[in-house]
Amino acid sequence: MPDAYILGIESSCDETAAAVVRSGQQLVSNVVASQIATHQPYGGVVPELASREHLRAIVPVVRQALSEANQTYNSVDAIAVTQGPGLAGALLVGISYAKALAFALDKPLVAVNHLEGHIHAVLLEERQKGNHELQFPVLALVVSGGHTHLYLAEQNNDGWTYENIGHTRDDAAGEAFDKVAKLIGLGYPGGPIVDRLAPHGDPDAVKFQPSQIKHRDRRERRGQKEVDTDHPRFDFSYSGIKTAVLRYVEVHGMRDSIEIRRKVLANIAKPKLEDYLATCDRLTLDLVASFQRAIVDDLVGKTLAAVRAYNVATLFVTGGVAANSELRKTFERDGAQEGVPVYFPSRALSTDNAAMIAAAAYPKFLAKHLAAMDFSAEASLVLR
Repeated sequence: MPDAYILGIESSCDETAAAVVRSGQQLVSNVVASQIATHQPYGGVVPELASREHLRAIVPVVRQALSEANQTYNSVDAIAVTQGPGLAGALLVGISYAKALAFALDKPLVAVNHLEGHIHAVLLEERQKGNHELQFPVLALVVSGGHTHLYLAEQNNDGWTYENIGHTRDDAAGEAFDKVAKLIGLGYPGGPIVDRLAPHGDPDAVKFQPSQIKHRDRRERRGQKEVDTDHPRFDFSYSGIKTAVLRYVEVHGMRDSIEIRRKVLANIAKPKLEDYLATCDRLTLDLVASFQRAIVDDLVGKTLAAVRAYNVATLFVTGGVAANSELRKTFERDGAQEGVPVYFPSRALSTDNAAMIAAAAYPKFLAKHLAAMDFSAEASLVLR
């Protein structure tokens, strides 16, 4: 089979990304333009600003990805782009540009689900290592700022199919990290900051109650179920722990120290670990460590329960939160005890990138599952 070079474009949230991947198994180039500095003053992603930044960055980012891959617009075999889920305005920037390229160059266009991209980030890197054999069933935990999902993944002749067996009922895990970090004055994005500070606190200092989900998801009752409700589900919920952190802050009179921390860090362009540590007392460090431990224990516990329930042979953990150090260590340790191999993407491919989009597009390209020119962004696109 001849090599196929696919240009991937990703603009679902606040990263403008382009990459070239050969035949779904070799990363040739990967360029990401981050918008963190744009959104930092607001403590989160502002959708309108994200769209404007994508408009500024999309052309130079794609040009750089092609240049680094020693490819041209004409030499690539296909163009892949994220269709959803994500921010509608942000998605439309990537889709509009990909459509224009495909039309002008007369190239095949492949629409990719962002969540499938995260799963294929793991597959891409494993294939680069020469690992082409996977034991099925495969379970994938996709955990990021916008998503916390569990999928049973199957490979067939036309590509991959996915069955959702669990998702968050409210906040995604990464969203909880960001909101708690903002609440206690650590800034944005919160996940990496919490990860760096947690080893300096006592993870057993604050006892957070695990979420108890006793009723069916309202989406199922409205007839929008994603799977047969006779199958066991492993749903998540992280709004409660956010409220628990807020209550802890109030009960322990931490407001004044939080405001001081917020002001000090706001005056430092790029705070280092020692800057954060200088503004955090023991109470704060213990709270951070305990919060992270509670989230990690919940993610690992429910995922491994699903591994047992579905007799899973291989586990993928992917998405932005998969870069978290404690999550990786805990999955590696507990996964080994369960006897199930656990695969992560590199940290560079954990967060949003276009290499994963180009990799996920390859099976669709081979099967000629191409996008019509009238397709549009789907902010709540479901992975099936």
